[in-house]
Amino acid sequence: MKPNRVLVVGSYVVDLMSRTPHMPRTGETVLGGPFRMGAGGKGGNQAAAAARLGAKVSLVTKVGDDEFGRSAMSHFQAEGIRTDWVTVDPEEATGVALILVDDNKDNQIVVSLGACGTLSREDVEKVEADLAASDIVLIQLETNLDAVGTALNLADKHHIPSILNPAPYQPFDRTWLKYAAYITPNETEASALTEMEVNDPDSAASAARLLADWGARSVLITLGGKGVVLRESTGQCWHIPPYQVEVKDTTGAGDAFNGGFAHALSVGKSALEAALYASAVAALSVTRVGTAVSMPQESEVLELMEDQRNHVKPIAFVEGS
Repeated sequence: MKPNRVLVVGSYVVDLMSRTPHMPRTGETVLGGPFRMGAGGKGGNQAAAAARLGAKVSLVTKVGDDEFGRSAMSHFQAEGIRTDWVTVDPEEATGVALILVDDNKDNQIVVSLGACGTLSREDVEKVEADLAASDIVLIQLETNLDAVGTALNLADKHHIPSILNPAPYQPFDRTWLKYAAYITPNETEASALTEMEVNDPDSAASAARLLADWGARSVLITLGGKGVVLRESTGQCWHIPPYQVEVKDTTGAGDAFNGGFAHALSVGKSALEAALYASAVAALSVTRVGTAVSMPQESEVLELMEDQRNHVKPIAFVEGS
């Protein structure tokens, strides 16, 4: 089997997470706990997910010259993530994410990007040779948009498929849809992007059709407990039902999906096969507390897929319905 090389361009932050019985109202102090600290950031999480599944992952990001930055390097090495393009910023602190998870398993997150927010066009241009040798490029919006646009353009230049995960959502140049081989919003991001209410498979299929009209090739809209809608570049649209698992913490589920999707594509799976695989990765991640630490191994993913193969079967949409 050929090496499957995944290049991730994006964020790394330290997750500072606490459980809370309910989300605090304005001015309210809530006694919560336990508290957990761990590796996070969408780029870091997606890189960890792909690496644990067997991909050869390089991460392009920035950390601070501080204790969090040093722990980040140790984390990358432990996960087998290449750090050639992880830059230590002498001025900015390593980013942090403040996370609350309530008794309903819902979460609220505030991210302070710090060093990874300064990732620049020049930082991405330095990795052009590695990018051109990759099988898949995976990018999010949790960093400087100049870096995002540069990565998409370089991937297109070298004919390397790219995945644009528009999270956390912020307005971006719509022409980017034509450069990304795949775009992977959740329902909230799809709603913001299309200005349509997306909350079920039918509305997701309509939003995916609009994104295709705007130039997107393959669109995957993740719907949490309602599964995933995939619109392939051919126009064929599918609903993938969710895997049935016991949910403990949904934080990082989207990152698990994107890392799993990138890994599956890098080993030659079709978009539909990769979406089924990625859905299993995300399902397993929510059975554990945390983000990067919750990412599963491939053996676990294959076991879940085998156990639920009769339940999770893609359902085809009829175009125009």
